[in-house]
Amino acid sequence: MSKIKVAAFAVSMDGFSAGPRQDLQNPLGVRGADIFQWFLQTDVFNKMHGKGEGTKGIDNDWALRGFDNVGAWILGRNMFGPVRGPWLDDSWKGWWGDTPPYHVSVFVLTHHARPPLEMKGGTTFYFVTDGIESALEQARKAAKGKDVRIGGGVSTVRQYLAARQIDELHLALMPVLMDEGESLFADLSWSALGYKPIKTEMGEKALHVLIKKQ
Repeated sequence: MSKIKVAAFAVSMDGFSAGPRQDLQNPLGVRGADIFQWFLQTDVFNKMHGKGEGTKGIDNDWALRGFDNVGAWILGRNMFGPVRGPWLDDSWKGWWGDTPPYHVSVFVLTHHARPPLEMKGGTTFYFVTDGIESALEQARKAAKGKDVRIGGGVSTVRQYLAARQIDELHLALMPVLMDEGESLFADLSWSALGYKPIKTEMGEKALHVLIKKQ
């Protein structure tokens, strides 16, 4: 059955999933890469970016599982890129080069309209200006019965969580303390929203927690 899911979403021990001051030099925010070390060395990540083989094991298994049965993605504007405000032109095409790792339709939440962007490898970015419900409706249609993956960033995941639209979340808890950045946990009452952890597994670098809506 089709699910709305978050997968391979890294979180520090104090609840941050991105560092502060994201820009071209720090796409994950200052020190943000510390949260993602479990993923950046995996075989999945390396092959996605044409870097050959990476590490294999429990962390890689969880990363790989996140791509199973995904028919469409939803991303926030910040995850697509550091450009703020109206699009000055169409020159920014994402962080991923000419062949992004999605290979399906990707719906980007933004306040500023832009024509669809067709990339190599089957990825087309659609820019949605009328909110999270519209993006989800379009993503469901594009997925054609497969899962929709909410890729991030933090604000996007929090919005869909607050709306109880996410069926399943895989969080990768990293043993680092950020102190500042974008918090996934702040002011969210997981129990009140109906979410419950159902599985944990210790990987090579992260503790993997699977949370489902009850």
